[in-house]
Amino acid sequence: MEKKADRQRSKHHIFKGLKFTSAALLSIVLAKELGLLYAPTAGIITILSIQNTKRSTLNTAAKRSIAFAAAVLLAWLCFQGLGYTVFSFGVYLFLFSTLCFACGWVEAVAMVSVLVTHFLTEGNMNWKILINEAGLFVIGTGTGIIFNSALRRREKEFHILADMTDADIKGVLKRMSQWLLVEDKSGYNDQCFAELEKKADKAKKKAYENWENTLFSSDYREIDYIEMRERQIIVLKHMYNSIKMLKGMPAQTEKVAQIIGTVERDYHKGNPVDNLIQELERVFEDMKKERLPQNREEFEDRAVLYYIMKQLDELLRHKQQFMRRNKNLKGIRTE
Repeated sequence: MEKKADRQRSKHHIFKGLKFTSAALLSIVLAKELGLLYAPTAGIITILSIQNTKRSTLNTAAKRSIAFAAAVLLAWLCFQGLGYTVFSFGVYLFLFSTLCFACGWVEAVAMVSVLVTHFLTEGNMNWKILINEAGLFVIGTGTGIIFNSALRRREKEFHILADMTDADIKGVLKRMSQWLLVEDKSGYNDQCFAELEKKADKAKKKAYENWENTLFSSDYREIDYIEMRERQIIVLKHMYNSIKMLKGMPAQTEKVAQIIGTVERDYHKGNPVDNLIQELERVFEDMKKERLPQNREEFEDRAVLYYIMKQLDELLRHKQQFMRRNKNLKGIRTE
């Protein structure tokens, strides 16, 4: 599954490189066809305009448009007042960069200032050069937006990453059911959680990226799904710590191991877990009917087992709540 994800990433990187190259060359050709000076600048603007998602591309374009208008005004004031010199450009750059930092337009400083250097090179800011720079900006930014409009939700990549996360969670549950039945738990460690959390984080990033590439939708199901899994991972870590606290093996240990094994067996996206919660409640009732602990050690161990059961219940409740929030799981594969 990891190799599959690596292949998907490699294809994505190649596609991204081709997209950058094609978009930049198209911008340069368009600028030249329109007779604009400094046509290659349009290609650079396009590269700087292409972001990872549709929402971020449009947001960046909006900020840079405002920044471009502000830069033209500041450049005109500096060059008209101090002449077309490097010193004037330095004054402009100080004022413009300060404004950008204050307004959150940091990404516009370099790109817009490149356009302003053309005023310095030409030694004037007449209407022809102003139209030229505006044309470069519009072509460069517009081409970036058009190319990014082809971005789609990468649901397949999310499903691969989510499946990897789910598989690791099943593995954690399986180990728990096995180690519960081992009296000496010194060899039971938490190394599996580091890799699990890494996979969950990758899936979450992909879920947010998919949402960013959906302009006219507020579909949060992928984000909600992986955040539900993250909450379950926290519960699993608590369960691990509880299992490590056990000093002995009361008679109820096997029942707890069995119900954890049942949860692991039925652990998949589409399971509403209502039946599992009912099964867990039956185990709770059976444990209440059993004889009381005979000594302090047994009392402590049974208390830990009871707490592990409560944590398992919390793990299932997180899934139950997710399923009730998302009755239509069209965006989440359920196999």
